[in-house]
Amino acid sequence: METVFISNLKAFLDIAAEEMELYVPERSGERFIYNRYDSSGRKQVDFNNIRAGTSVKEFLFPVRELASVTPGRFEPDELRPFAVFGLQQCDIRSMSILDKVFIEEEFEDRLYTARRKKMFIISTDCTEPGESCFCNLFDGRGFVESGFDLNVSEIKDGFIIETGSSKGKDFVDRHSELFGEVPAVLLSLRDKNRAGTQKQLEQQNAELRFDRTIREIVESSQEAEVYDEEAEKCIECQACTRVCPTCHCFYLYDEKRKDYFTKMKMWDSCMRYGYAAVAGGANPRKTLGDRLKHRLLHKFVYFMDRYGIEMCVGCGRCVDADAGGIDLRQVLKELSEKAKSQAYPLQGDKPAKGG
Repeated sequence: METVFISNLKAFLDIAAEEMELYVPERSGERFIYNRYDSSGRKQVDFNNIRAGTSVKEFLFPVRELASVTPGRFEPDELRPFAVFGLQQCDIRSMSILDKVFIEEEFEDRLYTARRKKMFIISTDCTEPGESCFCNLFDGRGFVESGFDLNVSEIKDGFIIETGSSKGKDFVDRHSELFGEVPAVLLSLRDKNRAGTQKQLEQQNAELRFDRTIREIVESSQEAEVYDEEAEKCIECQACTRVCPTCHCFYLYDEKRKDYFTKMKMWDSCMRYGYAAVAGGANPRKTLGDRLKHRLLHKFVYFMDRYGIEMCVGCGRCVDADAGGIDLRQVLKELSEKAKSQAYPLQGDKPAKGG
């Protein structure tokens, strides 16, 4: 990987915006949201010190889109190249999870694949993780090591840009006049900043270091009353699944156009009452407690069984967005305490006497 230095972030973004549609995070209150880049300079681009409130999922798997490609009506090749600036490690990891669902194995979503290929990924270092961030529980950190085209680290008097792919290197080579060499002292300072971020994450999540894997905790605690107790706070707003960068449930429906019908797909949520309903009115997950349990089982057990990874990156967006105040970290902590008390032992463990 190659590293270069640039003092003016706007000059870098202007060049990127000339070549492709560019989306950048803009501050909205205490959070960042993505908007189209305005090269006029009327809006200042802030270097996002934390992941945006909206996730990368919205660029690859829109809320509502065509589910089928009708020959002569629309082709994925019509998609224009686009770049997203400010993606952080949790977003990069979430893309690898979505890839497994929409690209790998026997099924491929042509529209998702087309967007993935057209996307130019400009990641940034996380320097001020929020109170809700817990990515370190899933081996996450405040900087990206792979899966990006260019990575930007804010540093004294400028920014260090690192290439992570052939596309990223080609961009730097074609615009070499913008960049300079990176002094070794600045690379050391960047590494020091990264270590500081990691230390902060470890400290704020120290009480969430469990003696069993999260998969074991969730799988062994399916009879715990924790789910029903936590679900009392739930107002079925579905925000937890909407803002989650890895939740990918959708439903299909037909929509009439002028002279033909097309199949559409729209985000769905396993926290919605009718999600699991079947013909005849039966519903195996009528209660909110059962739906909360299913959500955790999907993220930490079912997805792990199929793909070998957990379906959570610890970004904390669900914690910030949940209108009912359900905190996934506290749910896991309570489940861990139940498992530790042997009320709900792991499969194969010997039950406590009298159990």
